[in-house]
Amino acid sequence: MLNMRRERIKRVLPLLAMTVPFFLLVVTFSYVPLWGWYIAFVKYFPGESVINSEFVGFKYFAQIFSAGSQFENAMRNTLVFSAVGLILSPLPLLFAILVNEVRWKRFKQFVQIVTSFPNFISWIIVYSICFTFLSVDEGVINRLLVNLHILDKPFDFLATSWLTWFLQSLISIWKSLGWSAIIYLAAIASIDPEQYQAAEVDGAGRLQQIRHILIPGVMPTFAVLFLLNIGNMLSNGFDQYYVFNNPLVHPKIDVLDTYMYRLGLVQLNFPLSTAIGVFKSAVSVILVFTANMIYKKVNGKGII
Repeated sequence: MLNMRRERIKRVLPLLAMTVPFFLLVVTFSYVPLWGWYIAFVKYFPGESVINSEFVGFKYFAQIFSAGSQFENAMRNTLVFSAVGLILSPLPLLFAILVNEVRWKRFKQFVQIVTSFPNFISWIIVYSICFTFLSVDEGVINRLLVNLHILDKPFDFLATSWLTWFLQSLISIWKSLGWSAIIYLAAIASIDPEQYQAAEVDGAGRLQQIRHILIPGVMPTFAVLFLLNIGNMLSNGFDQYYVFNNPLVHPKIDVLDTYMYRLGLVQLNFPLSTAIGVFKSAVSVILVFTANMIYKKVNGKGII
């Protein structure tokens, strides 16, 4: 018995040793930076010592909710973009199902490459593409609509406030749809082919197979991604909303990440900016655990 335990330890020990570097990387890049949260509790100014700064407790957290219309506006836009993202979250799953049904292999690969490619384009280039198509002076779409007499004069798509939420959501979907569908394609590929064969024997058509085999097979993956998206409701990202920002659409495109950037790197108010970051992290954790608890009660099991 003792010899068996020793042999087992000898087998497991090298595997555990291989995980040590990755564990250290996680600690270094995910937990050590949490020391920076201390800035949210002190009266800090760049160039001064954080340790020697005056401790003010939750002063800056109280300022978050008394910061006025800028924070409220950024929070509203953040929640709107996140809500639209959650509502449209089934689109990658639907797209993956459609791609999976394509029987021409080369065309299927072509569609996957073309739709996944935008994910690797920087937001600067995306903005340049949108400017080329949507600008007032030389925009291709504007010239086309004017030449077809659909518009009397060019329309400024990128500087129209009421159109911002819809346009930015559309651009975000275009950029991420193909890449997000890859996860679902992998989940579809993992479904046992014998289930489809058994369904064919029972006389089930392709739509019935999709409804009763494919969709239930990928629902656990969809649930995990949906819960993670709920946890990221206050983190829309920075790049997209920064490059598309201009004075005319600022009230509708300013989100918490761009607001934190202005507070910290423009106004040098690092404590308040850090406090908002801590607030975002705390809310994200609460949302994830709450959503997981609800999912567990409904489905009988959770992801955490």
